[in-house]
Amino acid sequence: MMNRSLGIILIVVGIAMIIWTSFSYTKEEKIIDAGPIQVSADREKTIEWPAYLGGFILVSGIVIVAVSKKSK
Repeated sequence: MMNRSLGIILIVVGIAMIIWTSFSYTKEEKIIDAGPIQVSADREKTIEWPAYLGGFILVSGIVIVAVSKKSK
């Protein structure tokens, strides 16, 4: 049962990684911190991954689900 659940999770994650190949978020960073004076700025960060990584995860999930069905 655990292997099948893991396989389904990998399938969902793989599909999501193929559709969205990156995501961005905003992080507040301190530029100046001199006692009572603080200056900060919002910086946008982006995390990217190749689409084939999502495909690899998707195929791995399919293999795990297929193997867990055969063993029952």
